Amino acid sequence: MRALMLQGTGSDVGKSLVTAGLCRALVRRGLRVRPFKPQNMSNNAAVTADGGEIGRAQALQALACGVEPTVDMNPVLLKPQTDVGAQVVVRGRVAGTARALEYQGWKPRLMAAVLESFGRLRAEADIVLVEGAGSPAEVNLRRNDIANMGFARAAGVPVVLVADIDRGGVIASLVGTHAVLEPEDRAMVCGFLINRFRGDPALFTDGLAAIVERTGWRGFGVLPHLPAAAALPAEDAASLDRPAGHGADGAAGGRLTVAVPLLPRIANFDDLDPLRHEPALRVEMVPPGRPLPAGAALVLLPGTKATLADLAFLRAEGWDVDLLAHVRRGGRVLGLCGGYQMLGRRVADPGGIEGPPGEAPGLGLLDVETVLAGPKQLRRTRGALAGGAPLRGAPVEGYEIHMGRTGGPDADARPFAVLEGGPDGAASPDGRVRGTYLHGLFGGGAARAALLAWIGATGGRTDHRVRVEAALDAVADAVEAHLDVDGLLAASHG
Repeated sequence: MRALMLQGTGSDVGKSLVTAGLCRALVRRGLRVRPFKPQNMSNNAAVTADGGEIGRAQALQALACGVEPTVDMNPVLLKPQTDVGAQVVVRGRVAGTARALEYQGWKPRLMAAVLESFGRLRAEADIVLVEGAGSPAEVNLRRNDIANMGFARAAGVPVVLVADIDRGGVIASLVGTHAVLEPEDRAMVCGFLINRFRGDPALFTDGLAAIVERTGWRGFGVLPHLPAAAALPAEDAASLDRPAGHGADGAAGGRLTVAVPLLPRIANFDDLDPLRHEPALRVEMVPPGRPLPAGAALVLLPGTKATLADLAFLRAEGWDVDLLAHVRRGGRVLGLCGGYQMLGRRVADPGGIEGPPGEAPGLGLLDVETVLAGPKQLRRTRGALAGGAPLRGAPVEGYEIHMGRTGGPDADARPFAVLEGGPDGAASPDGRVRGTYLHGLFGGGAARAALLAWIGATGGRTDHRVRVEAALDAVADAVEAHLDVDGLLAASHG
């Protein structure tokens, strides 16, 4: 069975995108392809059909392969809760929390789970495309590594390095990686490819030659910058940290503004992707140090991996004051998952699920209270939106991925939706503040159209998945046109 691992010269060089494009390209050649990432670090997660969770990128790659995502595709998922600690998910289930130094001691026993999952995928596929994490050049993390060269050597999988020319220094990044790798790790690398090239590739001919001369590695091609990639979900929250400017009234070009405070532990932010592609809307990520725009039609509180910590951050930024002023002006508010929890009267974490034990008053915009406690809710679900026109009855589907239980008068009297498992979420008596645990609710065209109408906008109707599928096809077209796919397949034999 064939396998090939794409590692990067750094984080966010486009490994996930290239892997997804290559998955789709090989499937179109008639191969059974499976994606795999031994260890991922992301708060953007997806729920599998069997009720586990994996990184969003592997769910997208499974879509590119035309198969359902499984927990074997990402056996170890780290979900950061603080700057030095994360929740550790093993084969889709929470195994505990660990600080960064502590986690190094987990790795030897996690390798067995990683190799077992990889073996199951390999048994059902013609080829497994493996994505690394970070970079093998981080030699300080090489001991007990399960994410890059440690896995490649343990599983005997050849490696292709992905380098991003758009960030500059691409020759140094590849030559430098060659220089710092141990000889045994270096021997696993069969070549490299360049990602995100803008301009005339002929101008980089000498650069490619310099890399080959200094490393001895084979070049598999130069992939151009791909506008289609904007329709695909990002995995790294760093991609959100580039907010656009806004006018004094919070609107631009006649579009309505959806303001989203950029919380430190924002999670499942791909919820926003379908809104970004609506012509009637302008999604503005509001960074620390800036107020929420006064003219926003909707303030959307996103999901978070640390509700109490991000609630304190929101208050420290003064966004709570901005939010109350927004509501007094007649504005609308929607809270998703952790954002929903913040909208209530109280949030309590007595067992220290997401950090130190404690509690705090919520924003008081919904008459509900939340207690953070296990077990973690992981399920796909569907149903219909509740409330008056234009929401009532609009079909909706998505997934839940949260700790905690939320309840109170607003949830009892006015749920956000009625799902397969029962009522979900809550609404204020005037209907202008709503909260839900349902992620992915904007993906379906009918629900998105109803929610847009709720804030006075038009749009929706088309399922977002149609746009994602078209983008995957466009990326696969570019992979076939600009990379040596036959050479990559040959390299996968090891």
